[in-house]
Amino acid sequence: MQNMTALRLYFPQSARAKPTRFWHHLSAPALSHHLLKAARLAGIHQAIVHNVHAGYLPGKKLTHHHIESTSAHHPLCMELIDSEDRLRHFVKEHTQELRHVHAVLFQCELAL
Repeated sequence: MQNMTALRLYFPQSARAKPTRFWHHLSAPALSHHLLKAARLAGIHQAIVHNVHAGYLPGKKLTHHHIESTSAHHPLCMELIDSEDRLRHFVKEHTQELRHVHAVLFQCELAL
């Protein structure tokens, strides 16, 4: 892949996707899981959810990951890597789900 671009999505770990099935109305899927599946279906080259040890999102308190209990506002980071056009198309297709997500798009350089 020649021109790689990375899209990082930051959102709280408690973020949920919109219900798409009857059972989702009882317990909607986690946004991270939903976006991973959507990225796979869209043919995105690479998708990774990073575990965050500590951090905060805009307007929220600093939180630390703890094995027994973690704040619902604790941040998650999902990174998608593909061409810029495909990533922009993915964002456009999932605009509703990404309305409260902080996104950062940047070009990657390969030094071989």
